[in-house]
Amino acid sequence: MSSFFAHIKRSPVAHLLMIITFFASGIIINLLQALLYYFLRPVSKYAFRKLNYYLCYSLYSELVFLAEWWSGSDVEVYIDQDDLKKYFGNEHAMLILNHTYDIDWLIGWIFCERCRVLGNCKAYAKKSIQYVPTMGWGWKFSESVFLDRSWDKDKEIIGRQIAEIANYPDPMFLLLFAEGTRFTPDKHKASLSFAKEKGLPQLKHHLTPRTKGFISSLPQLRGKVPAIYNIQMVFRPEDKVAPTVMNLLLGKPVVAHMHFERIPLEEVPEDEEKASQWLRDLYLRKDKLMDSFLTTGDYFKTSGVPPLEPIRMSRRPYSLANMCFWALTTLIPITYGLIRLLTSGSTVYISLGAGIISGFVILYMLIELTKIDKGSSYGKDTPTTPTKEGGLTESPTS
Repeated sequence: MSSFFAHIKRSPVAHLLMIITFFASGIIINLLQALLYYFLRPVSKYAFRKLNYYLCYSLYSELVFLAEWWSGSDVEVYIDQDDLKKYFGNEHAMLILNHTYDIDWLIGWIFCERCRVLGNCKAYAKKSIQYVPTMGWGWKFSESVFLDRSWDKDKEIIGRQIAEIANYPDPMFLLLFAEGTRFTPDKHKASLSFAKEKGLPQLKHHLTPRTKGFISSLPQLRGKVPAIYNIQMVFRPEDKVAPTVMNLLLGKPVVAHMHFERIPLEEVPEDEEKASQWLRDLYLRKDKLMDSFLTTGDYFKTSGVPPLEPIRMSRRPYSLANMCFWALTTLIPITYGLIRLLTSGSTVYISLGAGIISGFVILYMLIELTKIDKGSSYGKDTPTTPTKEGGLTESPTS
């Protein structure tokens, strides 16, 4: 029986059906979000945000289903259990996560789902993403922070948008990849050159953090967002399955190891230069944690961080139920419609049906682009001109 399910998970037909389900349900959810955004939000932001939480949850949890149910992936969490019970899922927080893997954000969503905050996950993202159907539109209607490549514009956007989402009625997680882009050897080499030139710490497993977005967010966070969650994620280098979207789609499980540290926001200095140094010091601590894990298989042996016992939080059934609902809701009418088109005898209708199928096949092929070696060109052909923020001249959320 297990070999049968393994064969199903490797089947391109099964993958195509999941992609059709995600795309079709995403468009439906986006349309509902648009109606709420333009007609309910002007009347009541509170009601809009309450209802939009469930729409965002429904969209995001389809991807969580892929990770934790389809592939069987899981997360080992190193966290103070008193903090977990008292704070996590019960307060607003800014999450600072290393950006090392294709799927670090998705694995992070598994934790968010188990903390009951998935529908209120926000992020700093490139402005162009907001024009992408399904996920991009979903992020737009959920009031994520979209940034341009102009710091003068971004500073104003950050101040305005952070003020909005800090007033959410329910617990909200705001994700910041302070490194600005995903880690690769070429980007790391460029980052080391910049750090050496500016006399900054040279990190072994991270890129030099960019401080401008972080500093500009702090004034709007203070008094509304109680804490920063410093999160370190790593996969064991000896694991046979690489942490990529394609491997999850093929049903291959991975296990992430996430270390959490809750830091009250008042511990971050108000002075901009001191706050910048605080963020750099945080990344030194993150670097020691990751180096300890990669060299010894343990976060605590050489990092100097107090040890914590790993725990695995229980899966909740809601992402599975949500995916089943959307599969039934979308696949039955779409399959019926395509059969009608392909058997209509009309050249126009047959061509339309074939075009729709081809479009979904192309979407499936585009998943290959998520592999880490096809990521951002940062560090390859992007100029490494230094900036005052202690980073490189590329968008802060590549």
